[in-house]
Amino acid sequence: MRRGGRAAALIFCLCPAALPAGAAAAPDTLRPAGEARVVDVINGATVRLASGDIARLAGVDAPRLADRSGRPWPHAAASRRALAALVLDRRVRLFHAGRRIDRYGRLIVHLFVGPRWVQGALVSDGHVRVRSYAGTRLRIAELLAREDAARRAGLGLWAHRRYAVRTAEAVRSDLDSWQIVEGTVRAVAAFRDVTYLNFDDDWRTDFTVRIGARARRLFRTAGIDLRALKGRIVRVRGWVRQRNGPLIVATHPEQIERLPTAPDRQPGR
Repeated sequence: MRRGGRAAALIFCLCPAALPAGAAAAPDTLRPAGEARVVDVINGATVRLASGDIARLAGVDAPRLADRSGRPWPHAAASRRALAALVLDRRVRLFHAGRRIDRYGRLIVHLFVGPRWVQGALVSDGHVRVRSYAGTRLRIAELLAREDAARRAGLGLWAHRRYAVRTAEAVRSDLDSWQIVEGTVRAVAAFRDVTYLNFDDDWRTDFTVRIGARARRLFRTAGIDLRALKGRIVRVRGWVRQRNGPLIVATHPEQIERLPTAPDRQPGR
């Protein structure tokens, strides 16, 4: 099927307006899920509670402690240490942001130590990247603003090339991995059940973002006109797969940010 159109993530994002990076993160829009003591830190985004439950931090993704060959990702140990310094052997407050359990049986939560928002602190210091899902979208706008500030400053994992923002032209070298990609939407093609955002003239080979029927409803509810993305520089995050060229499936607006249009702007800046 012919595709046309492309999308990426926003810097003011395709989601509720992002708060300033230093803004307080009150938990009142999240759903309280009680308190617990953290007894182990598994990686930079996962902890074990005294109850035995494993809790996964909503909205963020930490470097892996080991890849398929057993080698650690850059900054993986530092990310784990940063989370441990915030929560290990401490009582934390848990909040849900929508979906409560992931497919592995882990709790999906936002954590607070006193007034401090754990996810916000980790993102601000560059220890994790923002990774959202359609079922856990609360607080993502603020996390994106914090991430942008950390990336611009080269903090934490952003000092490593492995986590650099990819361009739409170069991302074909990163198939079968989760990436953040920037580029200009050259065309937007809407069909009965899907919209495609294309980033070059040949839809058979270029980078594309696919937005299905359910996701399009979320974009409409958020007041986002996908057709208006044509000609815009955007940043999109997601799993890069091969389908007539590199493709990311966008399931919710927070995956896409509109970026400034300065002609000398460099990816990731």
